[in-house]
Amino acid sequence: MTDHQPEEKTSFIAEARRAQILKAAIDTLDEIGFSNVSLAKIAKKAGISTALISYHFKDKNDLMDHALFALVQESTAYVLNRTQTSASPLDRLRAYITASLAYQGTHPKQYAALLEIVFHSRTPDNVPYYKIDDDEEEPVAAELRSILQEGQAAGQFGSFNVSVMVNVIRGAIGEFLFNQHAAAHLDLETYTNELLAIVENAVRVR
Repeated sequence: MTDHQPEEKTSFIAEARRAQILKAAIDTLDEIGFSNVSLAKIAKKAGISTALISYHFKDKNDLMDHALFALVQESTAYVLNRTQTSASPLDRLRAYITASLAYQGTHPKQYAALLEIVFHSRTPDNVPYYKIDDDEEEPVAAELRSILQEGQAAGQFGSFNVSVMVNVIRGAIGEFLFNQHAAAHLDLETYTNELLAIVENAVRVR
């Protein structure tokens, strides 16, 4: 056991350093946007050298990819942890909408950084991330689809196109912070309660 302690300590330090760099990258993205971000500016924000960032990440694109992965993991876990503890499909749907909006409201920097990366990063083939055709549905979208399908199967929800409803609900959730006018004139609680009422009315059995 003693032989492994130095290696474990080194691994812990490296993990902590990478987390520090990722946090600095997210803060910098939120402050100045993707186009203005550089490793030097991220290093300054973290209070470390650019060389130290290069030790942990190959380049800016590699760092942005890791930041995006971390952000998606965090937001996904936040929502799923709250929906999967609810019993009925309707309760899960309420939890999904509430948690999705709550994450945006309580993690504005993270959400802004995620949007910056998705809409500005490109693949090696110069394809914008938001245009990537991925056959696998995002976990949060798959969770919403599952909730709606289970609600219909249980007779709690009416007859509607699940794919359309998934897009409508996710679009309304994303619009809150994406639309600055809405965010400036509506508080999070009001928006959440109104959206819950609208969606419940739309999905219930007539």
